[in-house]
Amino acid sequence: MSEQSLPDAARPEYSGDTPQDPTDEALPEYAERVLEVAELIPPGRVMTYGDVAEWLETGGPRQVGRVMALYGGAVPWWRVVRADGVLLPGHELRALDHYRAEGTPLKEASRAAEGHLPRLDMRRARWDGGERAQGHI
Repeated sequence: MSEQSLPDAARPEYSGDTPQDPTDEALPEYAERVLEVAELIPPGRVMTYGDVAEWLETGGPRQVGRVMALYGGAVPWWRVVRADGVLLPGHELRALDHYRAEGTPLKEASRAAEGHLPRLDMRRARWDGGERAQGHI
């Protein structure tokens, strides 16, 4: 995904040819907003990338995914997920540990499923932001 598709506020700053270090304290405003939504999601619940974009009323699933990939390590990243409930490729086991610890609803994998990993039960796990949300960010 190119950074050109990110909202202006979510594009990393560049100095020369080196991208901004994601651990820098100054995050793009859009990234801060995405991360704040991720922190609002209660344990055992999830929001899709598209849900977060809809909540923020800006950007889209790919922009949210890009922010999570660049900056999401300091927030409960496992609670922002794909709409199909498939666990984040490359992070499946770490995410699964979090889901089990938090009691996130899962659907057991069929024997034919690659790696026999469960999926999220999106019907039961999806959070709409209504239970504990104190207004939009």
